Amino acid sequence: MNKKSTLLYASVAFMLTSNVALAQQVITGKVTDGKQPVAGATILVAGSKEGTSTDANGNFSLTTNQSNGQLQIKFIGHETQQINFSSTAPIGTIILVPTSEQSLDEIIVVGRNLIDIAEGRKTPIAVSTIKQQEIEEKVGGQDISATLVNTPSVYVGGQAKGFGESSMTTRGFDQSNTAFLLNGQPINGMDNGRVYWSNWSGLSDISSLVQIQRGLGSSKLAISSVGGTINFVTKSTDMKEGGFVKRTVGNDMLRRSTIAYNTGLMKNGFAVSAMFTDWRGDGYMNKTEGAGQNYFLSVGYKVNENHNLNLMVTGAPQWHNQGYTGRLSKFLSEGRKYNDNVVIVNGTETNYRKNYYHKPVANLNWDWKISDKSTLGTVVYASMARGGGQSSRTDATSAKVPYLAADVNNHQWYGIVSNYNRELNENLNFNVGFDLRDYKGEHYRQVTDLLGASSIAHTGNVFLPGLTNVSNEFSTNPWKTWTDKPSSIEDRLAWDYNQIIRYAGLFGQIEYAKNGFTAFFQGSLSQQHNSRKDVFQYTEGNQDSEDVNNFGYNVKGGLSYTLGGHTIFGNAGFYSRQPYQNNIFAYYTNVVNPYAINEEILGLELGYKYNSRYVDVAVNAYKTTWANRVTGSSQTANQSAVNKYTAMGKNLQLGEIIYTTNYGVKQDHKGLELEVAAKPFSFLQVKGFGSVGDWKYEGISNSILRNEDREVLEETQRDLTGIKVGDAAQTSYGAGLKFFISNGLSVDGDYRRFERLYGSLPSNAATLKLPNYDLVDAGISYKVQISDKNAISFRVNVNNLFDKFYLSDATSNMDATATTEYWKGINTSNYVLVGWGRTWSGSVKFTF
Repeated sequence: MNKKSTLLYASVAFMLTSNVALAQQVITGKVTDGKQPVAGATILVAGSKEGTSTDANGNFSLTTNQSNGQLQIKFIGHETQQINFSSTAPIGTIILVPTSEQSLDEIIVVGRNLIDIAEGRKTPIAVSTIKQQEIEEKVGGQDISATLVNTPSVYVGGQAKGFGESSMTTRGFDQSNTAFLLNGQPINGMDNGRVYWSNWSGLSDISSLVQIQRGLGSSKLAISSVGGTINFVTKSTDMKEGGFVKRTVGNDMLRRSTIAYNTGLMKNGFAVSAMFTDWRGDGYMNKTEGAGQNYFLSVGYKVNENHNLNLMVTGAPQWHNQGYTGRLSKFLSEGRKYNDNVVIVNGTETNYRKNYYHKPVANLNWDWKISDKSTLGTVVYASMARGGGQSSRTDATSAKVPYLAADVNNHQWYGIVSNYNRELNENLNFNVGFDLRDYKGEHYRQVTDLLGASSIAHTGNVFLPGLTNVSNEFSTNPWKTWTDKPSSIEDRLAWDYNQIIRYAGLFGQIEYAKNGFTAFFQGSLSQQHNSRKDVFQYTEGNQDSEDVNNFGYNVKGGLSYTLGGHTIFGNAGFYSRQPYQNNIFAYYTNVVNPYAINEEILGLELGYKYNSRYVDVAVNAYKTTWANRVTGSSQTANQSAVNKYTAMGKNLQLGEIIYTTNYGVKQDHKGLELEVAAKPFSFLQVKGFGSVGDWKYEGISNSILRNEDREVLEETQRDLTGIKVGDAAQTSYGAGLKFFISNGLSVDGDYRRFERLYGSLPSNAATLKLPNYDLVDAGISYKVQISDKNAISFRVNVNNLFDKFYLSDATSNMDATATTEYWKGINTSNYVLVGWGRTWSGSVKFTF
């Protein structure tokens, strides 16, 4: 190449690079929330693929080929900001504003078409949402149900019974009548509708959000959410590489260690998230020790732009000793940590009551974007469970040899839920889907500890006449339950039966939205099959019950209108819900219960919402009537009950639990709810809630009383008209504050008051009205951002800050006598549960 040509090429190259250099510019700026820098905010150039994110100090630097245009700044929980830029004007500091709506789209990475999350004003229902940060702050050493204590019409009690023993009611309806979903998968027990939080202790570590839809809700599934629908959305496979280690300690020797790691989205389209937790503690009530592990694995695969797969496996194997109600006089004399289950054995305090369980759950989510207007979401899931509840027993000989045995509840559960969504036009949306489930439960009693005896004897199995001696013991270690279980009929005591439940549901929904007006209509049809096989009480050829098939349905609809920040809405719905299997077969036999018919629920709701940049207000009014209701309660047998049933030829021991089931009950629930959230200043967040209910029983019920061996003690009829529904406060209100003191440092506090609280429904009296009480919780958080990827966080919680002595529940209503003693108007002979006193927890978390 000659010199002239070289100069020519050099000139051309210079002009080209000069043009590129002139076209490119670097935009710099800073993103804050008005007080603190925001790390991880997304910065995009509108109409291009150019983007970046803010560093630990909220700063960003973005190179673009555009000389002017518009930046989009996005961060979860805040409104998207639109900022114009040019080659001459500096960007400066951008202040993000917290969103007034529950903008959750970025949280739900998989299962978008299945997970029924209400998005702020779009769905006309009563809803409250708790996001990941608040879950992590508020739970501390408690069950995940603690995240919902500061919401209207929710009452959480029973914590003092032991780890995972809390119970929750919504609008006066217990957990068996509130629908719980995990990533779109139903998790209520198929046989009785119950949820045991000890099996779900890992949810506090893996939940991205918890949303409660009170009342009818907006669930598209063929489920009947009488009290409400509660959605747990777990952390799907995280798209950022990194992890954390966390250590939590608390009162009564609580110790909890967690480690988690995310690979981020790898070049092959896979992403993996994993977490493991180990915990143990002595428990609040005397001798309610417990220990366990939580594990979580999520494997995602992005096949292409139209297909996403995510496999999740989680479980929480655990064991814990249990508390229960005791006489109020005992709590007053022995202290609030008194445990009626504790006995003295060889001079040592011992608690034989124990729960142990391992319930791994796996689900595979598939999201398919069929077109710009249609999508299909499907989850296939399986749950295998092993475990039971241990207590002390005596054998069938005249010597009544003591031993320990566990009532075992194993099951295997498979299901699939699929939902097709179609955008018919810009105003009309339609979806349809199905819900299939297959459940088999296995129930028997097994010896767990012979207490030094060489063997014990039992009777009752039709294939084993006379006394049958048993010398084998089986473990209560939740990991060993899968292999260490009785295979012979000799080792299965008291009962031995299987439950078969098959369920098929079809559901559909159509939604309309235009010019602030929205409307929806939902409907579902379902068929449920129930059968039972009893190999303990029935001879060959008679072991299978008849097949019981029940048809159910529900319809619900709603209207809303939004003008500016104001929304008014109304909902109505009717359910015909099949009875649970445990209510279908009478006396735990193959006999079909004539009282077990479809329950009928009618729900009406009106609401108003106001949303603005600084304050959100929601007011709801509801009325729910429930006919053909089945209720249950339990109480501890006192000497009077023992004498009564012994005289009737029944077997009942002092301190044994008597279970009462009431059929044909009608309940009428109505009430008002208020929820407020405000941020008047950048350094202050304020929340408030209140609810007033009027919940009563109506009509005559048929009641069956049983002992712990499920032997019928008595059948009665009683008129329940006007009796107050218990287990929850019918009036509650509270407020919470959170102050942002400086960069990374905040303090928060919550106040709650409960009034018109009634105990469980006893077998022979009205529910007992308990004293009003209030509680104050407080916490402090501090986070130090070490680098872009590394941070260290501290959190301290103090619950019941002022150590309030209060009664959270009662299971009796004793008549007064000449020697009756009272505490705040309560007969101290009543069996009650005392709430936790002052408790605390502290944690440190290192993110990498």
